[in-house]
Amino acid sequence: MTRLIGHQQQVTAFMDAFTGGRPHHAWLLAGQQGLGKAQFAHAAATWLLAGAPAGVDFSVAADCEAARLMAAGSHLDFRLLERLPAKTGKLRAEIVIGQIVRRDASDPQPLREFLTGTPMLGQRRVVIVDAADDMNRNTANALLKNLEEPSQDTIFLLVSHTPGRLLPTIRSRCRTLRFSRLPDAEVARVLAGADLGGEDADLLVHLAQGCPGRALGLAAAGITTLERDLADLIGLPVERASPAALALARSISGKGGEGRYAALLDRAPAVMAAQAQRLGGSARADAIAAWEQASRLAREAVPLQLDPGQVGYALGMHLASLPA
Repeated sequence: MTRLIGHQQQVTAFMDAFTGGRPHHAWLLAGQQGLGKAQFAHAAATWLLAGAPAGVDFSVAADCEAARLMAAGSHLDFRLLERLPAKTGKLRAEIVIGQIVRRDASDPQPLREFLTGTPMLGQRRVVIVDAADDMNRNTANALLKNLEEPSQDTIFLLVSHTPGRLLPTIRSRCRTLRFSRLPDAEVARVLAGADLGGEDADLLVHLAQGCPGRALGLAAAGITTLERDLADLIGLPVERASPAALALARSISGKGGEGRYAALLDRAPAVMAAQAQRLGGSARADAIAAWEQASRLAREAVPLQLDPGQVGYALGMHLASLPA
């Protein structure tokens, strides 16, 4: 089992609640995306299913049956609620109500049926919802019924990146653990155990902003070459900028370009902001105006379902408009 890095205060608070006889049946793990909340939830679930052994963290013996079954994804007292693939093969946009209560005979076992009876292998069952933000209103209301009528043998762990979007009644049924950004040294420890595909680890730590998941996403997107491509666009004359922006657009379009596209939407405005800070006078004012336009485009691209190629080309031209 992979050792959890960081968030020791949250680990201690969670363990103390159970070892001190003050367990809560539902926990809201809140914080921005990429901090490691889901990893915390899985480590906590394994620890609980292993009988909550004494210690200073969630460590359990590697040969422990609960750890072995969790690693194999076959523990009978564990359920993960997450977005499932649709018929198209892509993930659904939401966690749907059929995952809580049976709506069709062909549906897999829903949560309500999983929670009937008593635990199969131990004293507890654990349910992780990752992420609770992905539940639509009907699904959230269905889950709320289980949170309002808790079973003493079931623990719910709700991962949330934007807890303000959840129903107030769900938040009120949960004990909240808030997660903060990790120090760079701990982000580096996370990355040291990951396959970065040859990406620059120091650059990833710098860009992570305390979120290991963000760094891993940027590594998968080939951030080192993307950063170079963005920097090379700055200050290009129009006759060279247009082909370079077109090449950037092509690199994020089509199958497999989703990660690079997400990284582009994040990094292009940041690169422009950094360049604007280096300038002075009217050049800086023009650069800020270009950054504002690029930032608006990057924010609206996904919600408005804009064409990635067109967005990539426009961002590339915005970068080229900045003085070198």
